[in-house]
Amino acid sequence: MQVLAFPESFSKAEQLADLIRCPVAKVALHHFPDGESLVQLPQNLSEKVIVYQSLDRPNSKLIELLLLSEAARNQGVKYLTLVAPYLCYMRQDKAFLAGQAISQQIIGKFLAGLFNALITVDPHLHRVHNLQQAIPADQALALSASELIGQFIMTNNPQALLIGPDGESEQWVREVARPGDLDFVVAEKIRHGDTAVEITLPDYQYNNRDAILIDDIASSGHTLAAATKILFEKGVNAVSVLVTHALFMNDALGIIRAAGVDQIWSTDSVEHSSNVISLAPLIAEGITRLNQEEI
Repeated sequence: MQVLAFPESFSKAEQLADLIRCPVAKVALHHFPDGESLVQLPQNLSEKVIVYQSLDRPNSKLIELLLLSEAARNQGVKYLTLVAPYLCYMRQDKAFLAGQAISQQIIGKFLAGLFNALITVDPHLHRVHNLQQAIPADQALALSASELIGQFIMTNNPQALLIGPDGESEQWVREVARPGDLDFVVAEKIRHGDTAVEITLPDYQYNNRDAILIDDIASSGHTLAAATKILFEKGVNAVSVLVTHALFMNDALGIIRAAGVDQIWSTDSVEHSSNVISLAPLIAEGITRLNQEEI
């Protein structure tokens, strides 16, 4: 096997390649003034290639993956695996209004047409719970960072109360809490728009507790900020945030900080200053599982 990575992901690809003991090479990438991309691969590729690229800010990256896949196949690559720690376009799994494109199905089929296998971490799935339904590739593996996140909390603040900021977060916070039998509650959220949310918390003893908000994705920051405000009204001492995918678009960090959040932590699925948990060991285990299944 051989690992290929775009420049922004190369350091993480090196960590992965070291764990699975295979060579790693960088994809040459150039952007023309009009926004088009030029992708150039190394020569003499292996028949089995792992491509490492997280799919935050996805639109140009999807085109670049298309170009990479075609170039790799032209070199004789037989089995292409995409490692996308953050997987884009998974939230829209139905048409909520007439005429809406169902992006999960469209992008899922697109990626399955380029790659034989795909590995991701904590994909944001709602009504579809099997990744292979969303990504109909030969192999599709969804890993969870919950154990790694739970270990981090047990090391840093095992007495904290874990908070899921909405019903969708329950699957993650429950799994994070389970190994260490940590305390957790799940809030309810009513969304009034992209940035307007209303949070309610269940009855619990919040007073004088440290709270850690747990979620898979932090994007606009408004849900986390709203939850933080309510938690302080309930009497908590401090609020921290721990997420798998640190998107933090636009002024999200400022919004969260202004609400009073203390620490902001994340895995390294998306490059960000809050990264404290490496996913390389988890992904290496996933690659081993896929290789065993292929045999």
